Amino acid sequence: MNIAFFGLPLAALALGHDGHDVSLAALSPVEAPGRRRLGRLLARERVVDALEHSNAQLGRLVEDRLAASRPDLVVCWFWTRRLPDQWLARARLGGVGVHPSLLPRHRGPDPFFWTIDSGDAQAGISVYQLDAQYDTGPILWQEALVVGRRNAWQLARALDRPGLAALRHVVGCLATGRGLMARPQATELATWARRPEGQDLQVEWTWSTERVLRRIRALSPVPGLALELRGFRFFVLGAERRDLTVRALEPGEATVGTEVTVRTGDGAIALTRVLIDEEGADAQPRHVDGRQLAEIVRGAERSPGTVTPGA
Repeated sequence: MNIAFFGLPLAALALGHDGHDVSLAALSPVEAPGRRRLGRLLARERVVDALEHSNAQLGRLVEDRLAASRPDLVVCWFWTRRLPDQWLARARLGGVGVHPSLLPRHRGPDPFFWTIDSGDAQAGISVYQLDAQYDTGPILWQEALVVGRRNAWQLARALDRPGLAALRHVVGCLATGRGLMARPQATELATWARRPEGQDLQVEWTWSTERVLRRIRALSPVPGLALELRGFRFFVLGAERRDLTVRALEPGEATVGTEVTVRTGDGAIALTRVLIDEEGADAQPRHVDGRQLAEIVRGAERSPGTVTPGA
């Protein structure tokens, strides 16, 4: 199978290992493992590195090399831009890509956040036919995975290798003529996984404990939940449910003992892992656990403090 590849180099290397001819490898504009190895394995004219070109230059180079290589299939794995229709039209079999959600749920750039924040029991990967829109083409293969208590980074890692394995399977089927049933997406079930912003980056302390913990996991490890307590600013990366011991607290008020405990709508949480990003030219971000955080914010004032969104 003659493949024009777009994305991170690991998948291009895997497809080459499977015996496919990677006649073009357009690499995503991010540093990633396998870049140098791919450059050694493929002739220079087969590799287009998006880090080295402007958008206009990249477009001209890809168009010229697609015309020269005449691929059977376009394959996309972690390529962050929509492929133009004319590029897909260059391939006899069109294009396939992988999305880390159970399409049509959570189309878009950040399915990890929305899968966790929405309380989905399952996440998954979808291999689908590329078309003119983002993540809308017919589905060729899907696999599900239990979300559990994973944060966004852990969920991304858990879906990474199954997504690549599924992509290799689908490309292998297409190469050998084994039939795959293309299933149109149910548009009425589609949701859009936009980049979180504004209120998506905060919590309402009147929410249930479970809802607050989901938001924290969805925001971890980047950007984290920004909070301020007694004038001290930090980013929450981990928290755990706690029994409510001080019932006079209102939602959003905190106590500082051996750990920092914050009242929620139906209980409390303890902040177990935070990132401190101190100001100053020589300051370095540092991670601390719940006990260390309590030691930092504990002071002469013993009355409850109110947790507020951090700047």
